[in-house]
Amino acid sequence: MQLHQPVLLERCIALLTPSIEKSLAKKNQPVVIDATLGLGGHTHELLSRFPQLKVIGIDRDKSAIEKTEARLKEFSGRFTIVHAVYDQIPEVLNSLGFSRVDGILFDLGVSSMQLDFAERGFSYAQQAPLDMRMDQSSSLTADLVLNTYSHSDLARIIRTYGEERFANAIAANIVKARSENRLKTTTDLAELVKASIPAPARRFGGNPAKRTFQALRIEVNNELKVLERAIPAGLDALVVGGRMVVMSYQSLEDKIVKKIFQDRTESKSPKGLPVELKEYAPRFTLVFRGSETASESEIAENPRAQSVRLRAIERSAA
Repeated sequence: MQLHQPVLLERCIALLTPSIEKSLAKKNQPVVIDATLGLGGHTHELLSRFPQLKVIGIDRDKSAIEKTEARLKEFSGRFTIVHAVYDQIPEVLNSLGFSRVDGILFDLGVSSMQLDFAERGFSYAQQAPLDMRMDQSSSLTADLVLNTYSHSDLARIIRTYGEERFANAIAANIVKARSENRLKTTTDLAELVKASIPAPARRFGGNPAKRTFQALRIEVNNELKVLERAIPAGLDALVVGGRMVVMSYQSLEDKIVKKIFQDRTESKSPKGLPVELKEYAPRFTLVFRGSETASESEIAENPRAQSVRLRAIERSAA
């Protein structure tokens, strides 16, 4: 199996290391959740560097789980993989007998394996069925969205989740193409999107199908609503001194993470008071302000790092 190249690997490990070391200093076994396990690149490195660490890996993709279980075989007994969506962190921890963890890593968006296997339908560059399911046991596919949603719903999804200004034209052409039975594959859709966007607008911003494919993928997998539940659930599961590290690859994800982090690190004390009221004091602090990006050298080696935005937060009080 060709191993994928994890994005911001060294930086993620550096950010999680203080929480792991605090747990070790207390003679505890540190526990980290890899909430988007994928092919296990970050988890493999964490388990290699910290011999006492236990990792709980969560993924909704059974194909990825099978491959990653084989890859992590050498660490048997120190990792547990659960087939779940990452907003189910409380249920996963409860089922495994844990109440708190020392670190949580989110590597959002579509995984390397899902992109590299054309038949999954995530790539606009290769012909494949219109699938786009991260969990292949779920019923909603891109094909079902494209062939059953109304023009207004298609336009709303493409405009909102793809941030596509030509959403109305694309939706209209989707409705027309499906009535003529011309919308069967990813390449059919990519060509339709290209034809729907004026030529001058196609000269910038990469492949014009990228935004529509992103929108459909988000709709099929309910990604943003899941994320809105997952980040707070994960924060509540951290021990004092525990950290959460999140990598986002598009602005809609990053805005959600940024908003929740801001809310959790702001004081809720009434304005004008001379002192901070303990019960209203923030229980989290930002590890650094704003977001970080990949270096030019990493982007050159790993193009998937180009759009990454990394944020980190630490629990500072119970």
